[in-house]
Amino acid sequence: MSGLYDELTIFSGNSNPDLSNEICSYIDLPPGRIEVFPFSNENIFVRIGESVRENDAFVIQSFSTPVSESIMELLIIIDTLKRASAGRITAVIPYYGYGRTDKKDQPRVPITARLIADMITVAGANRVLTVDLHAGQIQGFFNIPVDELTAMGIVARYFQEKRLSNPVVVSPDLGNTKRARNFAEELDATLAIIEKRRIGNADKSETLNLIGSVAGCQAVLVDDEIDTAGSITQAAQVCIDNGATEVYAAATHAVLSGPAIQRLAVSPIREVVVTNTIPLPPEKRLDKITVLSIAPLLGESIQRIHTGASVSLAYRSTQHTRGLR
Repeated sequence: MSGLYDELTIFSGNSNPDLSNEICSYIDLPPGRIEVFPFSNENIFVRIGESVRENDAFVIQSFSTPVSESIMELLIIIDTLKRASAGRITAVIPYYGYGRTDKKDQPRVPITARLIADMITVAGANRVLTVDLHAGQIQGFFNIPVDELTAMGIVARYFQEKRLSNPVVVSPDLGNTKRARNFAEELDATLAIIEKRRIGNADKSETLNLIGSVAGCQAVLVDDEIDTAGSITQAAQVCIDNGATEVYAAATHAVLSGPAIQRLAVSPIREVVVTNTIPLPPEKRLDKITVLSIAPLLGESIQRIHTGASVSLAYRSTQHTRGLR
């Protein structure tokens, strides 16, 4: 199937250059030439180093630390490509920050996930490619096409190869039940759910109850992201207290902010399996953390978007994912 646009070009901001380079290697395409840096007054400067007229341009940028700077870089790169007459601009956002602020759950609070969507659209993006949104309804915040991939298949395959003897998949909260249920089906495992209540806005939660049984089983905690690791480590202790023989944790996005590393280090979790949607600096690399690459999944999806093929089949076409430590 021939592409609807001219040459495929891939550009990267500064949030996750290693992932961008892996994607380019998978596609066998050199990265697009681009300069992105702040002036002394913190204003961000962007300059494209090659012609992109009528090209199919993809911009890879995770909303990772520093989050506000990462978002501004993406917006300015999109505006630069639009003004350089790119044929189509796709924002590739492996990690969509502000995904938790997807609704008004308190009086007088914003819906920042919608605000970010509006900003990306106004900047000039024609479509969005992202991975495991915190809430599926965020797709509807955009008035342009959104392709949401999931890395759960990659993570599930990793656990399939571990051949756990008696696994049970555990959702750390009720809102994550569907994701955990799908993961359990991949492992042919039973499902348990931890009911909890979040306390205010201070990243603290109170665990209430375990629904299901983990006694004598290897518990695999599944979530979309690990932020401060409070919920996941509390859930791990609940599993141990209820008779689990081992506890593993699996998530797409390793935010790992604040006390997360210290909490994981002393927790009963045997292994934490995440992906490289967010770069993991050396100071956050514990021996118990395994990082899987999603570059083949994103690379395959980018090629399929470029040629007009089905993105939903991208996972089946990817090569075997390798683990990184």
